[in-house]
Amino acid sequence: MAKVELIMPKLGESITEATILKWHKKPGDPVKMDETVLDIATDKVDSEVPSTAEGVIESIHYNVNDVVPIGAVIATINTIASDTDNDPVYTQPSTVKQESAAAPAQEAVLVEPVEEKSKFQQTPSTNGFSGRFYSPLVLNIAASEGISMTELETIPGTGNEGRVTKKDILQYVSKRKAGSIQRQEAPAKQQYAEPSRPSVDDRSQVATQTSEAPAAYSGNVEIIEMDRMRKLIAEHMVRSKHTSPHVTSFTEADVTNLVMWRDKVKKDFEKRESTKITFTPLFIEAIVKCIKKFPLINCSLDGDRIIVKKDINIGMATALPSGNLIVPVIKNADQLNLVGLTKQVNTLADNARNGKLRADDTQGGTFTLTNVGSFGSLMGTPIINQPQVAILAVGAIKKRPVVVETAQGDSIAIRHMMYLSMSYDHRIVDGSLGATFLTAVAKELENFNPEREI
Repeated sequence: MAKVELIMPKLGESITEATILKWHKKPGDPVKMDETVLDIATDKVDSEVPSTAEGVIESIHYNVNDVVPIGAVIATINTIASDTDNDPVYTQPSTVKQESAAAPAQEAVLVEPVEEKSKFQQTPSTNGFSGRFYSPLVLNIAASEGISMTELETIPGTGNEGRVTKKDILQYVSKRKAGSIQRQEAPAKQQYAEPSRPSVDDRSQVATQTSEAPAAYSGNVEIIEMDRMRKLIAEHMVRSKHTSPHVTSFTEADVTNLVMWRDKVKKDFEKRESTKITFTPLFIEAIVKCIKKFPLINCSLDGDRIIVKKDINIGMATALPSGNLIVPVIKNADQLNLVGLTKQVNTLADNARNGKLRADDTQGGTFTLTNVGSFGSLMGTPIINQPQVAILAVGAIKKRPVVVETAQGDSIAIRHMMYLSMSYDHRIVDGSLGATFLTAVAKELENFNPEREI
């Protein structure tokens, strides 16, 4: 028998961890090549992880709801081999089957990078006295709460094969602090080595759940628990604000020529191309032209280094039926004409709403566009989509009386007006660059050629 170790696959450059949603196999179950072993969730999409070998599941190393770093061994498969070599074989799925797109618009969680062989990797035979497996999160909580291995062994587990889950240990900690359970001191020789330090999120989560008493609410209220998606949205918003000093600039644009042109060609365009033309590809086209003039807008920061991206990949915030947002990315948008941009925009938007996005569809963005006007808002102050340095919001297009300059002098006319706002990372984008770029986008829209051919 040869052992093949199934590892958490890489799902994108900015994704460093995934949550296990469901195991389709348990130890002892046979598994075929490419058969689904488990479902995982990232901050972008929910996915299926297929088997990389045919054989029998020997062990699974994490429980449902465990957060697992990319590259960690998640299961071991025994497979028939032609030799007697029993050394583990590290393999990574070449493809991950995508199941649904249910995630926030903001970029992935920024955590410390993990190596391909994660330091969290453990085997059931070495991380406990009885051989019972403990997930890294459980061990982190135990270490932070001063729970010895001997004491950990006494905690009843409700997980698979009696394993201790995060819920089990948090309930135990809560009861111990309340005095209903006496703390058990273990001999020094029985202490286990503390795993790598918990992340800030883990510590804050433990502190929130164990040290704060339930709040009392007066009046007639309804309490709704955050689901996974909403928690990720909250985490991403806070993290982006902590990472980047946000500055937002505003301008307005007279988009009358653009609106009139679209109204004139939209029927013929749909008949010829079998897809509708919206304002979004027109906005993206203008943004791409301006990024070429101001390439520093299309960058990210790595410590003290500025990483200028040569590829122009535009993310577009898309509303999901659930009310949440996701940001599919149009890769190499500068290499597409208006027809190509329109088809990409519509395809990605449809796939997002129907849960058909792939993990790669939400990766690699270098600049983000969000249309707050689609919800009726005149303007907004968007939060940067990390690790990008700028995000542009377009508001609702409204008819307003404005002063226009003509050959005969100034006059008042009814024009289609739109506000634009852009939030940018003030560590790298100064006000002069941010405002100049935003103004350039507005001018590009204002100077749209009303006689343009489709």
